[in-house]
Amino acid sequence: MLVLGRLWAATGQEALEQANICFIHANSTGCEIIKNLVLPGVGNVTIVDGDKATKDDIRSNFFLDPESIGDSKAKSASELIQELNEDANVTFVEKDPYDLIENQPDFFDPFTMIIAVNVPENHLIKLSPLCMELGKSLIAVKSKGLVGMFTIQAPEHTVIETHPENVVDLRLSCPFQKLSDYVSTFDLDSLDQTDHSQIPFVVIILIYVEAWKKEHGGQAPQTYQQRQEFIKTLRAGMRTPDEENFEEAIANAWRLSPSNPISSEVRQIFEDPSCQSAHGNSPLFWILTRAVREFVENEGGGQLPLSGKLPDMKSDTRNYISLQNVYREKALSDLDAIKKRVAGLTEGSDIHISEETVELFCKNASNIRVIQYKAMAENHVNPDKLVNLFKNEENFCYYFIYKAADRFQLEHGRLPASQSDYDNLKHQVQSLMESMGIAPEDAEEILATDTLIKVMTNYVRFGDLETANMAALLGGLAAQEAIKLITHQYIPINNTCVFNGITSTSSVYQL
Repeated sequence: MLVLGRLWAATGQEALEQANICFIHANSTGCEIIKNLVLPGVGNVTIVDGDKATKDDIRSNFFLDPESIGDSKAKSASELIQELNEDANVTFVEKDPYDLIENQPDFFDPFTMIIAVNVPENHLIKLSPLCMELGKSLIAVKSKGLVGMFTIQAPEHTVIETHPENVVDLRLSCPFQKLSDYVSTFDLDSLDQTDHSQIPFVVIILIYVEAWKKEHGGQAPQTYQQRQEFIKTLRAGMRTPDEENFEEAIANAWRLSPSNPISSEVRQIFEDPSCQSAHGNSPLFWILTRAVREFVENEGGGQLPLSGKLPDMKSDTRNYISLQNVYREKALSDLDAIKKRVAGLTEGSDIHISEETVELFCKNASNIRVIQYKAMAENHVNPDKLVNLFKNEENFCYYFIYKAADRFQLEHGRLPASQSDYDNLKHQVQSLMESMGIAPEDAEEILATDTLIKVMTNYVRFGDLETANMAALLGGLAAQEAIKLITHQYIPINNTCVFNGITSTSSVYQL
């Protein structure tokens, strides 16, 4: 638990402990997902399944044993899963989940998330608006044979802690005044060899940039060719062939390349009406976003607040700490300015945003994200894009076959599970294509492709059976995305993922 806690810290762990998740179906894949959520500390889990365990169930489900045959699947699975984490509250409801969806929708009111495994689309499209209305996340998982998929529907999802790798803002292309003042205190020519080899690469780059500007009309290296010339200048300044600090300066010269200091994703968030009209009673995320946007437009001079993070580098302790203090002071100054803006926005309201939260937002401001999920009933792609996906994406074909198989089940009361069902499944595929706007001639052409023929053949060969290996893998993938949604950390997919165990490939589609 301690190791996992490092991934999402105390705030994430608290969110997991407060989560209340409803699982529909105690099948193999469903139990694997539950296992992967109970182990890291999800607080409350309810398994809903009205079926009794059979011999076929125990062949692929590690959480059902031979003694479970004839007993409630939900009860048997919950008892074994509870043993994995005594702090979790794992309960069961032995009822038909489809009857609850149709006739007792208020059953789902207490839950914060619903994970539905192998639930037909005709029931999902009734569960989907219910979850949308109540602000609940819904993950629909499908698993048959060696191919599985899941689709996410959630309320507006905001992420502050996206945990990007190796993101460091050193402001080398636009140094702030105190950094420039600090760099100006160094005279490389007057240093002996020992001190020369201990100057941080940040200082080296900025010293050489100033020298470059004097010879190039006050302009820093802009183009790739100019940066290559600049690197030659750095290399010429090395007193020995193995001065590590100069090698680091050469390796980081790319940071001088001109670029917008604010990513397109963050700029889009700044332009969102929720940001521009944020007020004291708005959600915390949007208050903080507006405060940062106003900082960028005023005190920040077009720059986001500095995080103050400094990477490891070749330097003696004195120089490194001095440089670290320069960045830290600037970060604290930016933080104070944003705190004042947050206080101004929340003045007169009951909203209280802690200083720790403001600081966390400032440190992560360059990588915040907002995901607007579609309702599952709204998932659709324009016909031209559909045709392109069919012709170029085998994994998308499996997604489509799952939808067609649900139509087959609605008509025949079961899923296609043998070669004798192939023609009927093909008919459902064609009918679904045409209902989504694909021209009949395009549908005929797609149906004749080797890819779609192979996908339909594989699906009926799966025989409406789950496999333990695919259940385990899909259980890990779906649980990982559920944790991202619960903790509001890391970036979850938007909105559909297909894993093909035959080719060992995965694809994500925004449908």
